[in-house]
Amino acid sequence: MTHQDEELLRRAIELAARARAGGNPPFGSLLAGPDGAILAEEHNTSITDRDITAHPELKLARWAARELDPATAAATTMYTSCQPCGMCAGAIARSGLGRVVYALSGEQLDTLKPPGSAFTDAPAEGPALFDEARVPVEGYYL
Repeated sequence: MTHQDEELLRRAIELAARARAGGNPPFGSLLAGPDGAILAEEHNTSITDRDITAHPELKLARWAARELDPATAAATTMYTSCQPCGMCAGAIARSGLGRVVYALSGEQLDTLKPPGSAFTDAPAEGPALFDEARVPVEGYYL
């Protein structure tokens, strides 16, 4: 962890405080280029936007996929106040960002929450109907 990493993480923590002050969950993130210049910043707006996907990491991954070419995206670093959740981690991977640096781990975050407040997985069944489901997919990834 470099001094610059720590400074940019502090900025992500400031963005988390801004989110909380605005009535949202306390999470903030930014995207920095290879030189450390901040390219974009976001904070959680899931309450005020009434959008459960309005996490800062997801918003930045979308921005990067839309606005950056693949080589530039791969040279960026996302700094975030907390380890990205599964939804955000998937978006970050698909957007091609080069690196993620976070302050709190998911386990550390859980110690700061009241007991019983963790999300649980929805019941799932499958796989099923392979022969039918594969028809629209076959050949797509060639």
